[in-house]
Amino acid sequence: MNWIKENWPKATLFLAVYTTIPLVLFPMKQNFPLFLIWIQMPVYFLHQFEEYILPGGFLAFFNTKMLGSPREDFPLDTDASFLINVPIIFIAFLVSSVISTRFALCFGLWTAYFSIINALSHVVMFFKFRYNPGFAVSLIVNIPVGVFTVYYFASRQLASTGVQITAFLIGLAVQAAIMIYGFRILKPKIKGISNSVCR
Repeated sequence: MNWIKENWPKATLFLAVYTTIPLVLFPMKQNFPLFLIWIQMPVYFLHQFEEYILPGGFLAFFNTKMLGSPREDFPLDTDASFLINVPIIFIAFLVSSVISTRFALCFGLWTAYFSIINALSHVVMFFKFRYNPGFAVSLIVNIPVGVFTVYYFASRQLASTGVQITAFLIGLAVQAAIMIYGFRILKPKIKGISNSVCR
């Protein structure tokens, strides 16, 4: 399990390519709206690849810049990163896409909103810290694909206003949960190591 926690980001580029190929070959031609739901997952795999592999460094950036930690590997470590990223992207995105395939498209729309909202947080960080791991894919891929998905569903009336609002609120709630975890649960842990450092 420790090996998986340490190495899961290394699979993201492969997964992005591997999942995009069948999506382009089959659902894109047969069901474009469903393709837009499924494509959110490989898009986010690319986002994670930039954050953790190339150029990587998101843990160090978030710990030192966002949380003000004196350590690059604390309090956000590989365990915490695993618990944030894998359940949301590898599991919740996948489950939502499968449910959208089997029952109704609207069940996966929240993933587009989450992708947009999370990407916008990287844009906001850019204005204060300049480049941050995940910013480039956020700007070039996450936001355009997410916004187009929302627009496509709205313009073709594939999701009602109520569904759009619900999807937005779910995406916002997931992002809020991540931020609360980071700033309300992880950040207070820094006080413990700060008090132990002689200055």
